[in-house]
Amino acid sequence: MIQPPIPFAAPEQISFDRRELGTILSLYGRMVAMGEWRDYGISSLREFAVFSVFRRTAEHPLYRIEKRPKLRARQGMYSVVGMDGQVLRRGHDLAQVLRVLERKLIRPVD
Repeated sequence: MIQPPIPFAAPEQISFDRRELGTILSLYGRMVAMGEWRDYGISSLREFAVFSVFRRTAEHPLYRIEKRPKLRARQGMYSVVGMDGQVLRRGHDLAQVLRVLERKLIRPVD
């Protein structure tokens, strides 16, 4: 007996929605205007999504903004990870988590 082929189901990918990308790109635009950041990359993987920020294209990312829905009930699904892999901030609200990066925007006026 010949079995019918099993339809291939593409694995579900985690990605940032429009509102989340708007929040991230708003911060990214301000940092580019200051000359701090120059490039970014977005990865949508099976377990998490990553927005990586680079000072130069050929370098390792300065920061990674990660969305991990499995951590939603525990520590919060958003996190900012530094270049060395250290989690700088984690939480449930993306805007609050990104504030750790906005401290660079506050500079004294000469």
